[in-house]
Amino acid sequence: MICFCAERFQWRRLWQIPGDLLFPGPADMARALLYRRPTEPSTIPVRHGSQFFAVRIRRHRRARRYTLRIHPSDREAILTMPPRGTLADAKEFAQRHGAWIAARLGRLPKAAPFLPGTLVPLRGHDHKIVHRTGRGTVWTEVRESGEKILCVAGETEHIERRVLDFLKREARKDLQKACDRYAPELGVKVTRLSIRDQSSRWGSCTSAGSLSFSWRLILAPSYVLDYLAAHEVAHLVEMNHSARFWRVVGKVCPQMERAKTWLDSYGNDLHRYGISD
Repeated sequence: MICFCAERFQWRRLWQIPGDLLFPGPADMARALLYRRPTEPSTIPVRHGSQFFAVRIRRHRRARRYTLRIHPSDREAILTMPPRGTLADAKEFAQRHGAWIAARLGRLPKAAPFLPGTLVPLRGHDHKIVHRTGRGTVWTEVRESGEKILCVAGETEHIERRVLDFLKREARKDLQKACDRYAPELGVKVTRLSIRDQSSRWGSCTSAGSLSFSWRLILAPSYVLDYLAAHEVAHLVEMNHSARFWRVVGKVCPQMERAKTWLDSYGNDLHRYGISD
C-alpha cells in the first residue's frame, strides 16, 4: 500500500509511542496495523507421536494469552495469539498441547456429507437423502414403511449445495416464525434476522435488534430451535446473562431447561453434517 501525505509522517515516533500517533478511525484498527506480520504463516505444524497436525494461527487484538480451540466443522485446531505474541512461543505452546489436539480431533463425530444415503436429522427426525430425477428442487416424503426421506432432484454434482440451501431456507422460516411470536410477547422488535454457520455460538444479538442464528438449528428438535429464538429475543430486554435474563427466557419458553440439556448432550454432533473428513 502506498500512502501520500502532505507532511512528513513521524514513523519513528509511531513505533516508539504508538498511542500518540494513531491513524484516523478506531484506535483498535491503528493498533492492529502495528502488530501485523505480513510474512507470518497461516498454520504451524504440530507432531504428536506419528501424527502431524496443521494448527491454524490467528492474532486477536484483545487476546491476553495463547489459547487453543477446535473448530468442529472445519475440523482443525486454531491457536489464538496476543497482538505482541511471537511465532516461536506459539509453536512451543501448540507442541506442548499436541496430545490435547490429537485427543480432541480424534473425538470429533464422523462427518456426514449431504450425499445420497446420508441420514439428516431435519427438525430432529432422521431423513435419508434420496436422489430423484427432474428439476433441481428439494422436498420431503414419507414412504409406506414410515421412513422419512429428503428428495433431491437435479444433477448429482449439485446435491450437496441444494440440500444445504434447503436447510438454510427451512431454518430461516422456522426461526423467523419463532422470533415473530416471542418479540411481541416481550415488547421488543426484531429488525433483522441472519442465518450463518457459526461454530462458537448458536445465536447472537445486537442492541439494534439484529439477530443471527446458525442454520444447523434446523437439525435439532423444534423445541431447541424455539428456545434459541426465545434466548436471543430475550437479549433485547436484557443484554446480559443475569438472573433476570433467565427469568425472561423462562417466562416465554417453558422448555428452556429441556432444550439446554439437549444442546449440552447433542449440540456438538450437529457440526458434523454437510462436511467431509
